[in-house]
Amino acid sequence: MGASVVALTMALATACGPDNSDTANGAQTAAPTAAATDSGKPGAAPIKLPTIDEIKTWKPEDWEKWAQANVITPAVKGYWDLQKILKAKPVKPSPGKPTGQPTGGPTSAAPAPAQPTSQAPAPAQPGGGGQDGAGNTDPKPTPVQMKPVPHPFAKNFDVNGKLFFMDGNQEYVCSGTVISDPANPGKSNLVWTASHCLHGGKGGKSHTNIVFAPAFNSNGLLSGGKQADLAKAEPFGEWGATAGIVSPTWAGEADPEYGGAWSAYDFGIIRVANPDAGGKSLEETVGGSVPVWFNAPRDQITAVSSYGYPAGKPFDGMELEHCDAQKPVKYTIDPARPPMVTTGCNGTGGDSGGGWFAMKDGKQMLVSDTSIGGNDNTWESGPYLDDVAAKALDYISKKSK
Repeated sequence: MGASVVALTMALATACGPDNSDTANGAQTAAPTAAATDSGKPGAAPIKLPTIDEIKTWKPEDWEKWAQANVITPAVKGYWDLQKILKAKPVKPSPGKPTGQPTGGPTSAAPAPAQPTSQAPAPAQPGGGGQDGAGNTDPKPTPVQMKPVPHPFAKNFDVNGKLFFMDGNQEYVCSGTVISDPANPGKSNLVWTASHCLHGGKGGKSHTNIVFAPAFNSNGLLSGGKQADLAKAEPFGEWGATAGIVSPTWAGEADPEYGGAWSAYDFGIIRVANPDAGGKSLEETVGGSVPVWFNAPRDQITAVSSYGYPAGKPFDGMELEHCDAQKPVKYTIDPARPPMVTTGCNGTGGDSGGGWFAMKDGKQMLVSDTSIGGNDNTWESGPYLDDVAAKALDYISKKSK
């Protein structure tokens, strides 16, 4: 593993663009945006962020400066035992932040829908649509119930997995997907998930002890409240994150408990290492990966299937569940940013970061990840993956050689 690879890191909310340096903390800063002036968190200083258009023009060296804001701490091998996993909290932000409500770390609580604030346009009521710049209301999605993937998993489901991490002293769980690595075809070690599963948002920092367990409980040994040897329930072991990237927009603006304009860029990518040093890549180990479809024409996404390990009631986090939805609808939070991709799925916290798949030319492609969900657990939204997401993958792909 070269030094340049080890240096690849997740972005801190206290570090932003590539052009100007903040001599107070050594981090990078750039042009401000209106949504990033006040986090509402005690002690959080105002930060400057590049605009979306500026990020789209970033060169590899700009992404390098952004990523080097914080070196990710490799996970402690053997830290995650079954009891820690069972006690870990599920994570998924709710639709919006109520006016005047204090903020904190990730939570599975369901606060009331957002009211208008000076920070971002108010998200819609649960199950409803936002409004675009012309005042048109987004349609409501068709309700869909999650269904468990049967045990044992068919081989093509092994690209899905459970993500563990720590925020401070608290353990949390999310979901993720093995994605194809353009610079390392057939030998990817990259996992796609949500930014809020990797980073604490504005005023926060990168999470620690980040581990990906592909095909978690594929044999059903932990189903129905059963206790079993964790090693046997993780057929491919636990792959610790060694590097990663989240969008500057999410890391610099987001309140991790609540959805907002930043949710349009709630995506993240980690690079993981084989628990057996020198072993095969993640893609070779699980038998496949999912390519990412950037800037997918919305009219060509005629159906979408979302996968994840929901852990909030009525789910227990042990089953890989999926929603097979019809054509997704738009969810507009900020008309200046891409509307989110939305389906009527009843997933709960813990399925965050799980992959959303659509078909292109007969092949399954990743088009989003679970970001936010309604307070009543009737719908979920994920980011529309545009040029910003494409450049983030291009960067970490080339750095992982």
